Amino acid sequence: MMPLFSLNNVSLFYGKAPIVRDINITFAEKRVICIIGPSGSGKSTLLRTFNRMNDLTPSFECKGSVLFDGHDIYNNGTKVCQLRQHVGMVFQKPCIFPKSIYDNVLFGVRQLYRMKKIEHQQVVEETLKAVYLWDEVKDKLRSSALELSQGQQQRLTIARALAVKPRVILLDEPTSSLDHKSAGAIDALINNLKGEITVIMVTHKLDQARRIADDVVFMCDGMICEAGTSKHIFETPGKSETKCYIKGEEINVPIKGFVSSQVIRLKAEGY
Repeated sequence: MMPLFSLNNVSLFYGKAPIVRDINITFAEKRVICIIGPSGSGKSTLLRTFNRMNDLTPSFECKGSVLFDGHDIYNNGTKVCQLRQHVGMVFQKPCIFPKSIYDNVLFGVRQLYRMKKIEHQQVVEETLKAVYLWDEVKDKLRSSALELSQGQQQRLTIARALAVKPRVILLDEPTSSLDHKSAGAIDALINNLKGEITVIMVTHKLDQARRIADDVVFMCDGMICEAGTSKHIFETPGKSETKCYIKGEEINVPIKGFVSSQVIRLKAEGY
């Protein structure tokens, strides 16, 4: 089967400086893939490449090919809005529109589909139930979404992304600043999505990656150091850098702008 995403000799630049370099990897469809690694290793830049969100930075440049279903998404003929319909994204900080909860869920749906009012109501209920938010907001759907807690807002942004039926959802540390209840709800949601859509998520929390990932990508200093199944990465990693990161130990890695012997601490949360 053709991989869902295939990156071939990909390097990503802001101006002349390479942030991510020499990426060659494929992602299968309907898997949960966690990207882990120390801060500044290029995880979020790589994640935003999958739906061309980096394009919003004028100095950004992508070299190499990023294939989605065999088509290079950085080809001049790519319809970016259509790409983002299929590849949705949720950021670390909830992106809420100054509208009602009901209208937030339907924001993308109304742009893409013609539906009857009763169908809109079904979409709202189904997606809010999927993100474990329905019982908390069903009596105030017409209230401003800005009145929700941060954890509720994050679940609402995921509901809005799911409402347009994407094939892929990108999550950039979606639980890093949430309370335990909301973080647990999002983990449960991701587990429920397994086998239905592809989830690609950046996380610093190794215990979270252990719980939900089918596959894990470990990045260090702008490169993919190691990738494989969750079992392989956490139980039998092949690279010393991966082993040290998982254990929270100090290792020597090259850092842009510093000598290669600079010692940094690659410590993940949860340990």
